[in-house]
Amino acid sequence: MEEDPIEESSVRLVGSGRGGSSESRWVDCSEVDSESPPWSLLDENEGRGAYGSIRRRLTKKPKRVDSFDVEAMEIATGHGHHSEDISMWRTLALAFQTLGVVYGDMGTSPLYVFADVFSKVHIESDVDVLGALSLVMYTIALVPLAKYVFVVLKANDNGEGGTFALYSLICRYANVNKLPNRQPADELISSFRLKLPTPELERALYIKENLERRSSLKTILLLLVLMGTSMIIGDGILTPAISVMSAVSGLQGEIEGFGTTAVVFVSSVILVGLFSIQKFGTGKVGFMFAPALALWFFSLGSIGIYNVLKHDITVLRAFNPAYIYFFFKKNSRDAWSALGGCVLCITGAEAMFADLGHFSVPAIQIAFTSVVFPCLLLAYMGQAAYLMKYPNSAERIFYDSVPDSLFWPVFVIATLAAMIASQAMISATFSCVKQSMALGCFPRLKIVHTSRKQMGQIYIPVINWFLMTMCIIVVAVFQSTTDIANAYGIAEVGVMMVSTILVTLVMLLIWQTNLFLALCFPLVFGSVELIYLSAVLSKIKEGGWLPLAFATVFLCIMYTWNYGSVLKYQSEVRKKISMDFMHDLGSTLGTVRVPGIGLLYNELVQGIPSIFGQFLLILPAIQSTVIFVCIKYVPVPVVPQEERFLFRRVCPKDYHMFRCVARYGYKDIRKEDHHAFEQLLIESLEKFLRKEAQELALESNLNEMDLDIVSVRSKDSEGPAGDGIEDLRIPLMHGRRLEEAGSSVSEEAASALPSSVMSSDEDPSLEYELSALQEATDSGFTYLLAHGDVRAKKNSFFLKKLAINYFYAFLRRNCRGGAANMRVPHTNIIEVGMTYMV
Repeated sequence: MEEDPIEESSVRLVGSGRGGSSESRWVDCSEVDSESPPWSLLDENEGRGAYGSIRRRLTKKPKRVDSFDVEAMEIATGHGHHSEDISMWRTLALAFQTLGVVYGDMGTSPLYVFADVFSKVHIESDVDVLGALSLVMYTIALVPLAKYVFVVLKANDNGEGGTFALYSLICRYANVNKLPNRQPADELISSFRLKLPTPELERALYIKENLERRSSLKTILLLLVLMGTSMIIGDGILTPAISVMSAVSGLQGEIEGFGTTAVVFVSSVILVGLFSIQKFGTGKVGFMFAPALALWFFSLGSIGIYNVLKHDITVLRAFNPAYIYFFFKKNSRDAWSALGGCVLCITGAEAMFADLGHFSVPAIQIAFTSVVFPCLLLAYMGQAAYLMKYPNSAERIFYDSVPDSLFWPVFVIATLAAMIASQAMISATFSCVKQSMALGCFPRLKIVHTSRKQMGQIYIPVINWFLMTMCIIVVAVFQSTTDIANAYGIAEVGVMMVSTILVTLVMLLIWQTNLFLALCFPLVFGSVELIYLSAVLSKIKEGGWLPLAFATVFLCIMYTWNYGSVLKYQSEVRKKISMDFMHDLGSTLGTVRVPGIGLLYNELVQGIPSIFGQFLLILPAIQSTVIFVCIKYVPVPVVPQEERFLFRRVCPKDYHMFRCVARYGYKDIRKEDHHAFEQLLIESLEKFLRKEAQELALESNLNEMDLDIVSVRSKDSEGPAGDGIEDLRIPLMHGRRLEEAGSSVSEEAASALPSSVMSSDEDPSLEYELSALQEATDSGFTYLLAHGDVRAKKNSFFLKKLAINYFYAFLRRNCRGGAANMRVPHTNIIEVGMTYMV
């Protein structure tokens, strides 16, 4: 590649001197395709009392500054994104609500853990009971408490959790997303960068470069994330089934003739009711369920204390981990097989992280350490004390250990708790599917936002009814909690291992943790999870195949959708219209321009999409103002409203063509209707035109000023701040804080400028363009959409043809349509079909 010639250039930007926020932006009147990070535009040492004039010499001529990048820089410096402080009372209220959403699954595990463990190991001595109790206690202390509460919850993506949140976090620091629509302007979103470099930067950069350079590593990372998400969806199917059946099965010993068929029927009715109330939203469900779960945890703790004091207080010996060794020494292979039942005590631990977007880190930590953890320990100790005295009660240990006078109240509470347990993984499933859709890994589905205050609380009807159907099928086919438990363990451990790998990568790449500490995390927790995985995989023939089947199906759906979307985008990039061709057409675009605004929706963030050429060929006329609208999801949870739109002028002024990139985070919900979107779009475009005219006038006037004044002032301020000009010979580091990229001038310097410069309203060309825009707005909006058909080329491999021509095509035909997804009115749509050969 040939080196560009050396060039000396001068860039001037002037902003308000108040508050240190820059109001300046470089305006380029033609579209420039630039994929490099923005260069330093401002000398931070000149921010006090200079005209903002900057001279820089670069050893290599850079690409022209992209107007998108500088507009994004201006917005980001003007609007700092600060985390909202939550009061203690609000945190305690959220902690109370987490009981009804996050901890229901883990809270109902005492219903079936010991029943499953002692179906593999027969109680012959105290070692069996104490060893199993010690194993359960230390598993809860090690995985949910040590791993999730103290480490994994801190790896959140601005308050959002789950495998896709971790993937999004990694995508921001390393360009590993398979969809090539990343822009330098995205890195100027206020929530994009989280930390400055640390002494471990060299290691982090090495990992980053390898991830970005090797396509195979990108694919492996994506498959890992998709596998974890698939396992969570599998949990959303199995959790309601096993929780509800475990609660209802308590009636078998109390009501005569209440057999397996009755358990299946009653469980199915409860499941239908559970999934039917999901449309009311997580907030209402959590508020309704939280008191019931609080009463459930109180019952667990109280009954546990009662059993320990009444039957055998010596179970406290289980705090000695040596009993785990004695347990394995005595039972050997049976003890290893019993691990599949023991792992059920931490089912739902992943929901602590996946449901994080519904609540907050302190709320989840407070609820677990103060309520959930102690109550679960007391519950298991109470059951163990009862088994020490009545070893034959292992099959119905929970209900047998409940005092007879409390059976029916506890049964009612247990049934409610089982329904609530399902809520944790149902909410987590909704969150994961929403995140995967935003990051281009799941077909588009209808999403209902159920809360005005909590953005993460959503409801997806298709997923809800799919989960309900599969739950009822699982209950009807298996008819036993033991077989469902065998399947349940594989899904749970699989998700935990994926989280361990991704958090380790976050430690090395983003946190830049000490290497020894970073490796201790996977060595300790990964080893424990591998042991549990080896135990549950032995149950594949006994029901363990079910979550693997679910995971395989969803993995194929998500990877095929991502693969087809990437190929489609790459095809659009290859076929985009050249600027030379647009200049040859002239401002009339080779047709008739009629009053109105044409919004052409496309996925390209750079260049003119080829579908625009189809509209020019087919339509007898085209609107006087054309805006290429790109709805783009960036790897951040939320994009502030003031940073939503980025504008760029396409072609010269007389073309009246613009590009608008509307950026959303994967947690954002597009709630505005088309009228609100149109109004916001036009208002943002007017601001863009005014600032463009003002800055072009400002640039023209500043060019006439003597630049030597700035040079003299720079020489006079020698010392630590005297090397500012020299620093501009190199670009800014790719990740500097935004305030290093911006600067402001003093009020004295700003007042020295001519008043005509500061008032852009006097520009006749601006007034003409604004009036033309207003006339086009009054004439109405027309939405130009493309109905794309993706086909594999004839010389493609058979598997590619199968995936694209049949599987991906089927998903595109049956997912949410473009008009509904873009929220545009059907009456104003012009749609053109186009086939993309990939």
